[in-house]
Amino acid sequence: VSKFHFVDLAGSERLKRTGAVGDRMKEGININQGLLALGNVISALGDEKRKGSHVPFRNSKITRLLQDSLGGNSQTLMIACVSPSDTNFDETLNTLKYANRARNIKNKPIINRDPMAAKIEQMNKRIKELERALVANGGGEFLDNGGGVATE
Repeated sequence: VSKFHFVDLAGSERLKRTGAVGDRMKEGININQGLLALGNVISALGDEKRKGSHVPFRNSKITRLLQDSLGGNSQTLMIACVSPSDTNFDETLNTLKYANRARNIKNKPIINRDPMAAKIEQMNKRIKELERALVANGGGEFLDNGGGVATE
């Protein structure tokens, strides 16, 4: 089963800058809590010194959702959007630091396969090799995959 996660983290919400109140303020606080939890997971996974230590995936919904993408069996791409404006310097610097920590995470994706299917494929390859060797050494007839008789 394949998964595709496309997540827009929307950046941290500075309450003073946005002037949010009421529900918008609560939403901004929740976004910041999720980003903080995600940052903690990224730090735990990307820091060589913390290798093998607890990774707090359960601290937020976003980290649970992205668990496979962050430290699991997957290929992950992160795009950091930054602003050239000097008024956004602090946010741009924080974004680049965040992306740099994420870059340190090393996933090792492997193809999930049924062991029996892999064994059958390996055996089919071996049969084809033996058939080629038999034909090359002047052997006679052999059975093809369709069950019929094949010759040189």
